[in-house]
Amino acid sequence: MTISKMNHPKANIIETHELTKVYGNFTAVSHLNLHIRKGSVYGFLGPNGAGKSTTMKMFLGLTRPTEGYFFIDGKTYPADRMEILRNTGSFIESPAYYGNLTGEENLDIIRRILGLPRSAVDDALEIVGLTQFRRRQARKYSLGMKQRLGLAEALLGRPPLLILDEPTNGLDPVGIHEIRTLIKSLPRQYDCTVLVSSHLLSEVELMADDIGILNHGRLLFEGTLAGLRDLARRSGYPTDNLEETFLAMIDEDNQKGRLNR
Repeated sequence: MTISKMNHPKANIIETHELTKVYGNFTAVSHLNLHIRKGSVYGFLGPNGAGKSTTMKMFLGLTRPTEGYFFIDGKTYPADRMEILRNTGSFIESPAYYGNLTGEENLDIIRRILGLPRSAVDDALEIVGLTQFRRRQARKYSLGMKQRLGLAEALLGRPPLLILDEPTNGLDPVGIHEIRTLIKSLPRQYDCTVLVSSHLLSEVELMADDIGILNHGRLLFEGTLAGLRDLARRSGYPTDNLEETFLAMIDEDNQKGRLNR
């Protein structure tokens, strides 16, 4: 079940239209219609293998859609691919860095590639709270600091769109809280939009304005958390805990899939 688009198109920074990606006989993403509001944190939810990373890779031009198309801030792929990339910061799968270089040196490499002023490195380090560790080698960073370095790389130049794939993966509760608080603050403080994926609704509900729930490449729900609660009541899903709502929705979809095979 998919809730219809939430906003007038002009209010959306990302829209997809029947976006589909097929690898051989496997459909990773199927006829996806997303509507991501400008200036929001959009939680992209689904179990591992649901198609979240594939969708994000299509937005970044890392893999081509098989069918359908998408707009990012009014620009289309592939015609405007380079302009989309210039205005998008990303963190996909795990942060990339040179362990023998300092955090500052890692950021400076990217800064030079992007043609940004030196102040962009100071700015990114400040945003993620790594200023005092800027001269420490990246291989000596804790896991949480490495994740923050990855976020700093995405934030260089303060792009209007951030695409973050499981940015709290592997962190302890303190690290998760730090990254979650940072992400939640970004649209308000830096006038950007954040698309963040996770397989845990309990994590996303603490920072997202809107959510999209994906399973087997199909969109089951798109809307607000209040809208998800309404859907749960109408559909007979558990309503005491949204994580249970999410799991029940996924389980029902999996059962339907097995019956249709």
